[in-house]
Amino acid sequence: MSDTDILYYDGSCPLCRREMAHLAKLKSDQLILQDIHAVSQADDIPSQSALLKNLHLRRGDGWIIGLDANIAAWQHTRIGVLWRWLSWPVINPIAKWCYRQWAQRRFAKR
Repeated sequence: MSDTDILYYDGSCPLCRREMAHLAKLKSDQLILQDIHAVSQADDIPSQSALLKNLHLRRGDGWIIGLDANIAAWQHTRIGVLWRWLSWPVINPIAKWCYRQWAQRRFAKR
């Protein structure tokens, strides 16, 4: 399972559920979508609070967080290339700022 990525998402968030439903239809078997509300807290994963604040993608022994986790997850689909522009040096800082603003507001409304 070392070559399988796990994307942890908030299954109580309507927008998150919609995106994950779409991603689930397109993803390869190398990506597992995990609702954080169905996970028991363990030493090897971040706290539920941290998981609620940002998307987290577990890849091997490392973690990818926030917008980068979303971009990495979509690379498991045939349309992943369409998400790569968010990693471009000129675009990435702006895209990350937008993601952080949205994530902070979404978390504050919980």
